[in-house]
Amino acid sequence: MTTANGSTHTKSTRDFVRSLGVPDLPGLTSPFDPGYDVATVVSHIEQSGHLMSLLKLSMCCWLIADEAATRAKIAAAKRRNVMLVTGGGPFEIAKDRGRLEDYLELCASLGIDRIEAGHGFTEMKHTPAQIVRLAEGYGLSVQMELGDKHGGAFNDQVVADLIATGFEWLDAGARAIVVEARESAQQIGLFDDAGRLNFDAAETFAKAFGMERTIFEAPNKRSQFDFLSHFGPRVHISNVRLEELLRVEIYRRGLHSDAYGTMLAPLPVPNRVG
Repeated sequence: MTTANGSTHTKSTRDFVRSLGVPDLPGLTSPFDPGYDVATVVSHIEQSGHLMSLLKLSMCCWLIADEAATRAKIAAAKRRNVMLVTGGGPFEIAKDRGRLEDYLELCASLGIDRIEAGHGFTEMKHTPAQIVRLAEGYGLSVQMELGDKHGGAFNDQVVADLIATGFEWLDAGARAIVVEARESAQQIGLFDDAGRLNFDAAETFAKAFGMERTIFEAPNKRSQFDFLSHFGPRVHISNVRLEELLRVEIYRRGLHSDAYGTMLAPLPVPNRVG
């Protein structure tokens, strides 16, 4: 096209966004698939795979879905170089039923990259080192989810205990620590019964493990925006619904009306090139 000043060029959406001063960011959001149809998952991967840190196959839904459908989702993720992680539920059940190695073998055979470990509703009888070594033996990495799924909001003692547990897992080779929020972000983990985020406790986790190794579950708009507003664009959040991913990412970049004033407006506008 010919511009007002007579130059001729084609501008991409990415170039335009960068010209606004929006920084390039790696994938920092881990959306989850709680059982969407294949076409929905594949289309979101095609549209937004470059924005995903990991795609979580959530809960046990993928275990009882038609396996061809699950494999189609995995293949789509592989085509776009999106890493796959399974949720902690099937890990806990397999472990508790004495089928942990069978579960790891299944994940590896399907092309899963990472498993999420946890003891949110079952007892952990293995040590972190045992779990990590078993998983690595099948070519799988591990992230550990902290928090009881039925234990309500964290108090100070629970936070301290979970941080100690988290370090045991990181020292054993886990790649990241996930802070529980389930699908409600209400009366669970860092959230009180009104859905308010405990910012002090969130800071405690982030300072203990480092932002690069801490993943906060943020399943709804309020929790997502609270984490991004508080920690800034480089916070890693997960359990975001696929249809909400782009909204999260424009907020992260200051391209949302509620975030522009604090996330993008203070940044310089780059000089024009040419």
